[in-house]
This record gives sequence, C-alpha cells and structure tokens, in this order.
Amino acid sequence: MTLRLSASITFLAGTLLLTGCTAPASSPSAVTPTPAATSVSSSVLLDKATNTVLDQLLQYPASSQAQVSSSIITLPPGVETGLHRHDAPMYAYIMDGELTVTYDGGIVKTYRPGQAVIEAEGTAHNGKNNGTVPVRILVVNMGAVGVANTVTLP
Repeated sequence: MTLRLSASITFLAGTLLLTGCTAPASSPSAVTPTPAATSVSSSVLLDKATNTVLDQLLQYPASSQAQVSSSIITLPPGVETGLHRHDAPMYAYIMDGELTVTYDGGIVKTYRPGQAVIEAEGTAHNGKNNGTVPVRILVVNMGAVGVANTVTLP
C-alpha cells in the first residue's frame, strides 16, 4: 500500500511539474490546468523594405552562396563604431539607447529604441552613442560567402 501511494504521489507531482498545473490547497489531489494563450500577436518592425536608409535600392550579393549572421552590438556611452561600410544588406533594430550615425557626404541620422532600418550599402559611416545609457542593436547581416559583413575603413 505504501509503495502504491508513493508512486501515485510521484506521478501527480511529475504531472504538475510537466504541465505547469497547480493543485488548490483545499484539494491536494486535484489538478487545475493553467489557462492557455488564446491568440498570437505580432508587431511589424519593418515591412517589405526595398531601400536602405539612404534610399539606395536593396541589392543582395550574387557572387556566391547566401549566408545570414546575427549579433547584438552594445556601445557604451561615448563610444563610436569607427568608420566602416557594409557591402551586403544589413538589418538593424535598436533595442536600447540612441545611436547617431554620420554617413559619407555629411548626412546624419539618429535611431531610437524600436526603430528598424536597412543600413546603407557601400557607404562609409560612423555610429556614435552620444547618450548616457548603452546602445544595444540587433544586427542581421544578409550577405554571401566571401563577402565581409563589415569593412573597417581608415
């Protein structure tokens, strides 16, 4: 009898852990299911973009096999990216902070949390965190084998 009761308690405890259910205090053996989500939600960040932030036509490298890389870039206050360019499409989503980017030709753009952009291709630029909190950016590079995601410039 003790073995059977112990097995039942072990089974019930395992079921509660696996299903996320809880047993009400008034009925230790009752199982109440956790309410399930009733719908899926979505927030569009960027919709069918065809141009970069500098209004260049979006172009994928055709030189070799496509490849995608992603990372989260963090710039502490006062830090700059350094002058660089991208030779393939790059999607950026500003998670935190405010980033000011100066592009070749003197164009200056500021990106804030919640903004999604397709970065300029083949154009030298430098990003800087002029704020007091770190800037965090989700970066997705849509390049090709043999094409550098970022080219550092002197």
